[in-house]
Amino acid sequence: MPLLPVFLWTDILIFILLGTIIAGLFYLRSKPHLSTPWISVLQRKRGVISLMILLSYIAIGFLDSLHFRQALEPQQERQQYYSTEVISVLDWLVTPIRTQVEKTYSAPFASHLFVKEMQVGQGGQLEYSYAPLQYAAQHLATEQDKWQDIRGRFIRSTGMAVIFTLLIMTGYLLYRKLRYRQALGSETRRLLKGKSAYPIRTFYLMLFLLIWLSVTLFMLSQHYHVLGTDKVGQNVLYQALKSIRTGLAIGTLTTLVMLPIAIFLGICAGYFKGWVDDIIQYIYTTLNAIPGVLLIAAAVLMLQVYMNTHPENFATLAERADIRLLFLCLILGVTSWTGLCRILRGETLKLREAEYVLAARALGVGSFHILKRHILPNLMHIVLITVVLDFSGLVLAEAVLSYVGVGVDPSMISWGNMINSARLEMAREPVVWWSLTAAFLSMFMLVLAANLFADVVRDAFDPSMLRAR
Repeated sequence: MPLLPVFLWTDILIFILLGTIIAGLFYLRSKPHLSTPWISVLQRKRGVISLMILLSYIAIGFLDSLHFRQALEPQQERQQYYSTEVISVLDWLVTPIRTQVEKTYSAPFASHLFVKEMQVGQGGQLEYSYAPLQYAAQHLATEQDKWQDIRGRFIRSTGMAVIFTLLIMTGYLLYRKLRYRQALGSETRRLLKGKSAYPIRTFYLMLFLLIWLSVTLFMLSQHYHVLGTDKVGQNVLYQALKSIRTGLAIGTLTTLVMLPIAIFLGICAGYFKGWVDDIIQYIYTTLNAIPGVLLIAAAVLMLQVYMNTHPENFATLAERADIRLLFLCLILGVTSWTGLCRILRGETLKLREAEYVLAARALGVGSFHILKRHILPNLMHIVLITVVLDFSGLVLAEAVLSYVGVGVDPSMISWGNMINSARLEMAREPVVWWSLTAAFLSMFMLVLAANLFADVVRDAFDPSMLRAR
């Protein structure tokens, strides 16, 4: 077969997480009391905007989690060999910007290298000047044609984005006409005037912006390095896209490790009190007393020693980097559950004295049933809000840990590694600013969208906010 699927550990966990979320969405549809808060999230403009941005990041991360190895030309009959390089569907889709590697730095939309070098001039003599790029801007006759070409591509991408958005709107209107037997004209006026329970005009405006950004980057990246290149000539736009999966994996897989520990220990400490509470408090107090960065650094270095002494356990560089990413998620999960555990303990102490819990206990209902039916459901809004907020902190934590050298593997592209490789170039004259800027903007948009979404979710699920309305 021409392709050999490769399932990394983080890929499997990401697929399990996505499957769980999809199953949860189907479950919510049959439970009105659970789906109502989520409907209120979708009825707010901030919720729609932040959710669409997060879904865009998730789509890129999902494409980057479908890995495979390409088949090599067979040397003998009935024997197939595969490349040792593991690539993803995202790598295959952006092949031009992945494979078009220049010599060294080049600025965004540049046609020449950023640094001068000795080269042979037109007269056959050596001269010290800026060499032309090998791949970018090769279709231009002169340097003066560059900005006119870029402007034309912007205009064409805008037109295509408008057409795509109108096609989607038309499909939606036809669906409404066939499903609800509504007149097409009245449905169009209702959409344009925004007469809906949902911010539908905000949705289409955001959809247009996302389509326009995607089409524009695609059209420009075919002939230019949109965000420039780094020290080894690799496309910075490609690095920014590849870093999304790493950030999402850190934020989500760490939550999978942290959440069960925090919920179980927090509820047990608050409900049973006594010696159970004392032991759990001693555990998370002791863990909090250990500097988190030192604990993470020690664990990562131990894993590094194991990988160096047992190289036969890792067939490819991708598997080696993936194990380190998974181990980093485990360590971050073990060290980050204490905050949520403390919050859940305090809330459980209050809920265990509620009248409905006292009544259930007086009627002889078991502790497990009380925890399942009365305590846990009333804590889920706190869990959900904390998880979304912690996601932003974990994405930033990866950047900090990679910056100090104890984060993901150096061969894995991440925002932290981009910042770490670009920090020394800030002292150059002129400054090489585009790698740091690309990492900052990519991370900023993800964290901002997650924080905005967390605010909307808090307003929808917090009982005190519901009473305030």
